[in-house]
Amino acid sequence: MLQDAQKAAQVFQGLKRDNPTVLGKLVPVIGDILLPGLGLSQPDLQTLIENVTVVYHSAASVRFDEPLRKAIDVNVLGTRRVLELCHKLKSIAAFVHVSTAYCFCNRDHVDEIVYPEKIPYQRVIDVSEWLEDKLQEKILGQVMGGRPTTYHYTKALAESLLVHEGGNVPIVILRPSIVTCSVKEPMSGWVDNFNGPAGFVIATGKGVLRSMVIRPNSSADIYPVDMVANMMITSSWHIWKQPPMNAPFVINCTSGSFRRLTWLQIFQYSKPLVLKYPSSEIFRYPGGSYKTSHFWHSIACQLDHNLPAFIVDTLARICGQKPFLGDVYKRIHRAMGMLEFFVTHEWTFAVDNLRLLMTKLEGSDRQTFDFDIRTIDWVPYLENYILGVRKYVLKEDPSTIPAARKKLHSCNGAKAQTKAKKKAETKATSWTAMCNSASEPAQRIYYVGLLSQLLLLAGAMRLLVKHSQTFNDLWWTLLSNLLQLSVRISLALRSTRTS
Repeated sequence: MLQDAQKAAQVFQGLKRDNPTVLGKLVPVIGDILLPGLGLSQPDLQTLIENVTVVYHSAASVRFDEPLRKAIDVNVLGTRRVLELCHKLKSIAAFVHVSTAYCFCNRDHVDEIVYPEKIPYQRVIDVSEWLEDKLQEKILGQVMGGRPTTYHYTKALAESLLVHEGGNVPIVILRPSIVTCSVKEPMSGWVDNFNGPAGFVIATGKGVLRSMVIRPNSSADIYPVDMVANMMITSSWHIWKQPPMNAPFVINCTSGSFRRLTWLQIFQYSKPLVLKYPSSEIFRYPGGSYKTSHFWHSIACQLDHNLPAFIVDTLARICGQKPFLGDVYKRIHRAMGMLEFFVTHEWTFAVDNLRLLMTKLEGSDRQTFDFDIRTIDWVPYLENYILGVRKYVLKEDPSTIPAARKKLHSCNGAKAQTKAKKKAETKATSWTAMCNSASEPAQRIYYVGLLSQLLLLAGAMRLLVKHSQTFNDLWWTLLSNLLQLSVRISLALRSTRTS
């Protein structure tokens, strides 16, 4: 069944077309990286020992906010279990461990070495096994040495483990930066998850995300997934031909030194593309802007995120529906908080081993196993990325793009008409003119009706505040947020006048 599912997956369609019988070589093995011995049965283990020569290890927990104990179990102890298997293999030629370029993000410059940790990895493992989770959370800041997440810290611990326990196994430590959609294989623009920029492309395209803090001129170090895969294959071949001496062969798989792209460029390139290839389902017309100030970002979040969420969720409750938008924004804000460190900092990476690997490919291998980031044109690549997110993550067929554009343009047209009408009304109506016109019978009836509606709304809100605890909580939360906002604006204006 597992083999049939793999063969039917969209990612294999091109391979099946070019070589229909090649998938017959696949031999699925049931295992679990969290279990001793990887949970392998004895017959499967013996098959691996006799036949496997190259091991690629990319299994990991990529959740940035994973509790330390679980992150260690998957990312550190899981690596140890795979390494133990490698020690048993009769003809091990290469063990390629996929790490991350940001495992040493507590340094401004990262060389192609494994840096020693202040606290030995085994001691951290031992402490995580007996220390309560709440106490672990309290000491995380001191233990992680300036890293913002348990993911990056435990990936660094895994590298230390490989250095000390690798023995005679030829090891490659491959450190990709931000892995994004494919350039060519299995098809252009292929992506299958919400990780990295994909989630923010979706949130922006649906009009939900309106503000984000970035450092505009910092490098957005991205690397296409198929190029990373090609680098994994090439590096395993390289250390089989030239086994590393005494230490793992470390490769910083980063693009900044070859084809630099900034966060500002991503913002500028992708903004028109989101409108060109809109999602079929949008919450608001896509808009907003990036911020370099946390102060203005917090104001934008209150006005353009939390306030609409409050209004929509309140209406949902009144109509007997389940509120949802507040939870959506909580997840978005949590994700932005975890990623903010990486979009507001910049690193430099040594890439000597990457350059060396590029020189090793000759002839047709350069095309087959291409990982030269210098060949990429970022604008069409980002266009394919947005199309890929739409097709493979949101599951929206490209044939729906014309209808989505029509829907988006109608939304924008209504928005423009509303703005024009409000502008005209603002110009035509002043407080004096309103008072004067109120003497006319028709206008008097209109304003009496308007006042009655306002009083009715105020009365309804008063009843809701008095008799609905949920509405009462929401109302006071909104007032509290508005009060905080007004205080911040007042302080900002005061500091501006003082300076």
